[in-house]
Amino acid sequence: MKYMKLGTRPDTFYTSDSIRSVYTEVTCDLIIHVNETRYLLHKFPLLAKCGRLQRLFSDDPSMDSIDLPDIPGGAEAFETCAKFCYGISITLSAFNLVSIRCACAYLDMSERVERGNLSLKLDSFFSSCVLRGWKDSLVALRSTKAYAPQCEEDELSITPRCVDAIASKVAADPSRPGWGDDLAELGIDHYWRVMLVVRSVGTVPPGLVGDALRAYAARWLPHARRDESRHRAVLERIVNLLPAEKGAVGCGFLSMLLKASNVLGASEATKGELVRRVGVQLEQATVEDLMISLDDGSGYDADVVASMLDHFMTRGEKRSPPTSPPRRRPGPERRRRSRSAEDVEFGYQESRRSSAASHGAKLLVAKVIDGYLKEVAGEPHLPVSKFVALAEAVPDFARTDHDDLYKAIDIYLRVHPNLEKEERKRLCRALDCKKLSVEACMHAAQNELLPLRVVVQLLYFDQARSATAAAAATTPNIKALLASKSVRGGDGWNVPGLRPSGSKSSATTLRMKLAEEDDEDSDSSDDEASVQRRVAVAAVASKLKALCAIPARPKRMFSKLWSLNRSASGRH
Repeated sequence: MKYMKLGTRPDTFYTSDSIRSVYTEVTCDLIIHVNETRYLLHKFPLLAKCGRLQRLFSDDPSMDSIDLPDIPGGAEAFETCAKFCYGISITLSAFNLVSIRCACAYLDMSERVERGNLSLKLDSFFSSCVLRGWKDSLVALRSTKAYAPQCEEDELSITPRCVDAIASKVAADPSRPGWGDDLAELGIDHYWRVMLVVRSVGTVPPGLVGDALRAYAARWLPHARRDESRHRAVLERIVNLLPAEKGAVGCGFLSMLLKASNVLGASEATKGELVRRVGVQLEQATVEDLMISLDDGSGYDADVVASMLDHFMTRGEKRSPPTSPPRRRPGPERRRRSRSAEDVEFGYQESRRSSAASHGAKLLVAKVIDGYLKEVAGEPHLPVSKFVALAEAVPDFARTDHDDLYKAIDIYLRVHPNLEKEERKRLCRALDCKKLSVEACMHAAQNELLPLRVVVQLLYFDQARSATAAAAATTPNIKALLASKSVRGGDGWNVPGLRPSGSKSSATTLRMKLAEEDDEDSDSSDDEASVQRRVAVAAVASKLKALCAIPARPKRMFSKLWSLNRSASGRH
């Protein structure tokens, strides 16, 4: 911190019976009232340097008492100016400079009144010392809050000069450690002005701007309450200052602002902007970032998450690369490609890379959405329509497995046991049984809350998977021999391990069982429905086992091949 001392005489001001006076051999002839403080002083030293007092006494030379109720800085600032008039030593710093400078302007202690007056000395100290220091500039800017109208005037311009000085220091050295934390001590009006200048300069990376905004939010928003309009203004200003570049601020910070906007009752425009920003970088979010409570606190806002997902998918569609590269014209001679053609192909390769990144982002988003569904599935007031809308909004290719989705559906069915049959079917519509792990299939096959159609699909794909695994384990030499044979008629099969004969009747049986399940009377008792369900599942399972059994005739073929192989080896 920089300091400046003016004057050489010792301090001779004293207090007696609530009256401030100065030790001199000359009798006091001037009484000045400043708020609750009364001063007994002398006309000559004060009028020589204060133009305002000169004008007051020129109107009424006989007056001996003056009231100064609205002087900036109050009694303390006035006394400092009075001491300067007496030549008494005073100390100036960034802490008291603003109040004294405003009081000096109020008293008109300018060069027009007397050369070398206090105004000139204060302005010189302000320009050469205060504005050049980082801490001094911040202290001075904070001090202007109490004297905002005077500090904005063209004569003083203290606030604009402090703002420009601070912003220029940030722009000149964005890597300065802790500048965001230092700016967080400013009021929102001053902070807003500084950050606008910082952003307009363009030399500060967006990520550092985002870090500074996060520090300011952490300083002012944690204890915000709905009835405080001041905190609501802080939130909306922060949102308006967010950098436009993707990734400049993380999803965690954006989610925190969105949660605070619900608490503070921020405008719909503010909430919508935060939802959009989270949506365009949804692949960076966590499940906790999406746990946004409703305004009334009755649960979690699934509509907000659906809107985020919609923004994410829209961004992907807008940036989707071409589906196929530019075709080359066939010809016997290969001509030398032009530079423009090379640029087109290079652009296509770049778009392919962008497509791969977009695909990976959708895989991450699918994981986050399924994790979110598991968290909110236990909410008793979450409608089936909102759950299904979120589950089906994720592209099918983005889910590499459906285990998390199945867990979410299972939780929802247990929390909502009274769902209608059609609602349960609708709930399971997005579930792909082929993408369930073995453990999930085992659990789902015994889950009595799932629709019968889903259980049948599970059994079918489980048996098909087992048959495929058995076929893959067949001896390679035998498979090679079988591959070299031309098999016709009933001796062959299209799918390894599955016999085509009887498949039509088995499929018909499956359709009949499912039709019976669809036409089942909804008013039947739970016991009867459970018995029918077990019978139907057992029947379908037996049919599937019959379908997936290895045919008998190929077994005889394998035996004949093995016997031929052994006899040939015996002769050699």
